[in-house]
Amino acid sequence: MNITTEQLFDNARTHNGFAPEPIPDATLHQLYDLVKWGPTSANCSPARFIFVTTPQAKARLLPGMTPGNYEKTKDAPVTVIIGMDMAFYEKLPQLFPHADAKAWFVGNQPMIDATAFRNSSIQGGYFILAARALGLDCGPMSGFDVAKVDAAFWAGTAVKTNFIVSLGRGDASKLFGRSPRLSFDEACQIA
Repeated sequence: MNITTEQLFDNARTHNGFAPEPIPDATLHQLYDLVKWGPTSANCSPARFIFVTTPQAKARLLPGMTPGNYEKTKDAPVTVIIGMDMAFYEKLPQLFPHADAKAWFVGNQPMIDATAFRNSSIQGGYFILAARALGLDCGPMSGFDVAKVDAAFWAGTAVKTNFIVSLGRGDASKLFGRSPRLSFDEACQIA
């Protein structure tokens, strides 16, 4: 596979519309198999993924989407709910057997909250890059009602929604003009 920085960054865009072409389950498995290797602190890996593909699952998700994200969520062949497992530390004996890392978190809710959010966000970034590497386009979103999405998909679990990504073959006719970015001098310092 010959992946370029143009595919991952320079020419990649946030898509607002998608072709109706389905994404095979095997591609979703391949996508996760790439994402899982991205580093997280103490290999905590708190991200959890729900690939919403069926009309029934879309019907559960759509009431939680804001009006600006409703249509692109409805039309995307796959919409992925990227969650954060707030009990991720229970898996640390398996994922980080080098130390008693679970003990670092038990009873320390501020550390649990910060670690789950930070590392599931990092994994969400890996997810977008892995999808682009596989030739898929993404439309990440934070415009949704967290309580509704959590109730519809994570009820009875320790998982909470972090953000949502529509996934498929992007429809270039629905792209906005490229938004500007901050220059190095505006965003960076060398100390």
